[in-house]
Amino acid sequence: MDIKMNPFIQANRILRRPSTSGGVPKGYCTVYVGESQKKRFVMPVSYLSEPIFQNLLAQAEENFGFDHPMGGLTIPCKEDLFVELTSHLRRL
Repeated sequence: MDIKMNPFIQANRILRRPSTSGGVPKGYCTVYVGESQKKRFVMPVSYLSEPIFQNLLAQAEENFGFDHPMGGLTIPCKEDLFVELTSHLRRL
């Protein structure tokens, strides 16, 4: 019997999956997502070249620039929006 998982939950589990080395696996990058409380996600670097993701990055740059205290790529959007977007990218 094949159990179907909600794509939102599945994407959230994949994005938040810890790596075996404690760092970030090759081909992935870390992003911090959230409006006030930032959560760390690990996502494939390939997402960075997707137009929908580049649009999100352009909006973040326009509003907040590139100087972030987190020390990494920070995307100030709602967590559920980010997970929905990355779930969509996984299906492409």
